[in-house]
Amino acid sequence: MTAAPVFDENKIYAARLFAARARPYLATALYALHIVNSPRVPTMGVDRHWRCYLSPIFVAQRPVEELASILVHEVSHLLRDHHGRSDRYAHAHGLTSRADRLRMNLAADAEINDDAFGDGLQTPPDAVLPSTLGLPHGRLMEEYLGEFALGPWTDAVAWLDCGSGADGLRREWELGPEGANGLSDEQRDAVRYRVAHSIIGQPGSAPRGWRRWAEEAVHPPQPWRALLGAAIRSATFSSGTGDNYTYRRPARRSAAVPGAVLPSLRRTPPRVSVIVDTSGSVSDADLGSALLEVAAIARAVGGRRDLVTVLSCDAAARVVHPLCQAEDIPLVGGGGTDLRAGFEKALRSRLRPDVVVVLTDGQSPWPSRRPGCRTVVGLFPRIVFRSEENPDYVPDPPPEWTHVVEIGTSRT
Repeated sequence: MTAAPVFDENKIYAARLFAARARPYLATALYALHIVNSPRVPTMGVDRHWRCYLSPIFVAQRPVEELASILVHEVSHLLRDHHGRSDRYAHAHGLTSRADRLRMNLAADAEINDDAFGDGLQTPPDAVLPSTLGLPHGRLMEEYLGEFALGPWTDAVAWLDCGSGADGLRREWELGPEGANGLSDEQRDAVRYRVAHSIIGQPGSAPRGWRRWAEEAVHPPQPWRALLGAAIRSATFSSGTGDNYTYRRPARRSAAVPGAVLPSLRRTPPRVSVIVDTSGSVSDADLGSALLEVAAIARAVGGRRDLVTVLSCDAAARVVHPLCQAEDIPLVGGGGTDLRAGFEKALRSRLRPDVVVVLTDGQSPWPSRRPGCRTVVGLFPRIVFRSEENPDYVPDPPPEWTHVVEIGTSRT
């Protein structure tokens, strides 16, 4: 009977040193991993608490250089939060099976491996590349998940198991949150932050995928669509919006004033006007994304599409018109890119709006006086055109009486 191989810690430590020398910007993360000898793990895997489990047989079979590449691969799962992203994707799409988690593991591997190797790190012979799944390079895990399914052609990689650190599903061989030597949430964030700064501090030394990750780790993009929607709903349903008085139902306090009938306060659905600035510096993609909030506005006012009106310029009819037709939202078209004209038309309408929503890049004059309703501005990134006549031209910012959400940026 052959004795089980002894776990070779020195080989793993040598592989980690090799990996840190090949990818110095990942050194902090590589040395934050706690190595765990685990005969129950199939090969090598990580949990979400930054423990790295290794099979003694797997370590004995693989050379140091290959183990170094796999260590880089495993720590990449943790840095890129594949466990958290997998949990969110599974929740959003109602995925519950082990097969679904395997597909997430494969998609996460494809995201990592398309530019993980080379430049001192060899590609493991069984590494899952985007080409392994018949997919293009340079995508994110979530994009890959929408483009492939498990089948006979993926049977060859069904053995793959990078642990809960890759797909969020806890394994029986993992120690779990109560186990020793796991990193706290604060420690994990600190490791990610230091790695991101190492990448940003040495431009050109990391692949494009890692540079993109580092920028988002240091300057995380805010969910501007959610912020814009929240700002609109806050303005639409705040106190006083849509409030009116009626004598159809006298106020209860009328009893305290004999001989007088006092009106009661009635809340009606608010009226919303959306002014769309479709100047050339606003892309169709940005405009289309922001207009999705217009449809959300209609739903927010109880499905009363007649209470939402869109004023747009003809230049973006190909974007604005189809969406409004699909959502059955009244569309008032025509006009230039002068926001003052849009405000004037909205405020002179037969049913005066309670809230005005402006989608613009801001390169337009603004009304000199505050309108008698709440105003939310979705501000697209600006392209400032310089001229010889006025090289120091800077567009006027939105007035102080507006609630501004910067679209496509991290600031609000």
